[in-house]
Amino acid sequence: MNEFIKTDLELENIRESGRRLAMVMEELLSMSVDGVSTEAIGNRADELIRAQGGIPIFKGYGAEWGKPFPAAACVSLNDEVVHGIPSPDRILKDGDLLKIDLGLLFQGMISDMARTKAIGTVSDEANRLLVATREALDCGIAKIHSGGRLSDYANAVEKRVKRDGFSVVRALVGHGVGRELHEEPQIPNYFDGSVPDFSFRKGMTIALEPMINVGRFAIRLAPDKWTYVTQDKSLSAHFEDTVIVTERGTEIVTRLK
Repeated sequence: MNEFIKTDLELENIRESGRRLAMVMEELLSMSVDGVSTEAIGNRADELIRAQGGIPIFKGYGAEWGKPFPAAACVSLNDEVVHGIPSPDRILKDGDLLKIDLGLLFQGMISDMARTKAIGTVSDEANRLLVATREALDCGIAKIHSGGRLSDYANAVEKRVKRDGFSVVRALVGHGVGRELHEEPQIPNYFDGSVPDFSFRKGMTIALEPMINVGRFAIRLAPDKWTYVTQDKSLSAHFEDTVIVTERGTEIVTRLK
């Protein structure tokens, strides 16, 4: 696990990266209302990240696979779990469940975060899903500290989700972050005895991101080869924060104080 520990300078830079990213997200959520296109959100994300002195790390990601992501933010709606491609034809409307996921590179360090927002008046089920997902992330974060176990995090997230009868996506997980967008270790949001357990260590920087479905946990890749959707077409929600592991807990760098 020593290779996952960041230097003091790297920790300072990821704090600043996260602070700037959180400011970008705040403005994106504010502009996301009935009648706005997902393309407008993606374009504004690009402008805001660059205005913060950062680089939109999502844009062009995956070029080595021959399918670079075309935007600065993933903007997903309703049964889309993650990685929705912004489009001028996708217009937010009352009742939608919007998910924005984005990352920012600053001074060599990357922060990553996601939020879900109800557009206008959504169903009671959608509201319960949004609350459960946000609270599941907080329940998981509360279990993390130097010496804390992956299994404790995963069980805490899954327990909160199951309380409302929802399902944790299994095919996509949290991850280390900082020097790269996706680093080891992988961090499932559900307990799986076949996954090697490990202890978090002080100085690790990780992106924690429960993705929760109203229906079953199964997802599939859409024809655009980027967007993941629920297989049963049920609603999905997503919250993500970048955190620094400390001796007694965590420092959440993607939340404004």
